[in-house]
Amino acid sequence: MYKIRVILDTKEDVIRTILVENSLNLEELHFTIAKSFGFEGQEMASFYRTDDEWNQGEEIPLFNMAEAGEGIAMQTCILEETLPIENSKLIYVYDFLNMWTFYVDVIEISSQTRDDLPKTILNVGNLPKEAPDKEFKAENFGDQEDIDDEFGHFDDDFDFNEY
Repeated sequence: MYKIRVILDTKEDVIRTILVENSLNLEELHFTIAKSFGFEGQEMASFYRTDDEWNQGEEIPLFNMAEAGEGIAMQTCILEETLPIENSKLIYVYDFLNMWTFYVDVIEISSQTRDDLPKTILNVGNLPKEAPDKEFKAENFGDQEDIDDEFGHFDDDFDFNEY
């Protein structure tokens, strides 16, 4: 049995701790997490592998979008293989239009079995009415003066109607 803590990426504490079977696949975990936060589970979602500092890695999408079955999908990823040890982590993004982002952390793995799983055992905070804004920062590539092409500086005064 896995005890998993799921934390919404927001200023307020919105946390769920859920118990699930080791043999659960990530698609079933997706529906369990969505339900525990009050979603219907009808929106697109992905898990992302991550390291201990929550740096986003490989995507595990809800559906395999690759040609000829080359990619992975939630349905083919089993929990005990994807998150094999305690403190294994994933980032979970639900509803790409709103970008609800959650941190998923395995806090305990046991050999105990229960008949009432999946089950939410801790419910802290309420989901905000709107998803928190996400701030995406690009690397700084220099000032406008540094942007040259082979013909010189780009000119903001260029009038495309001249031609």
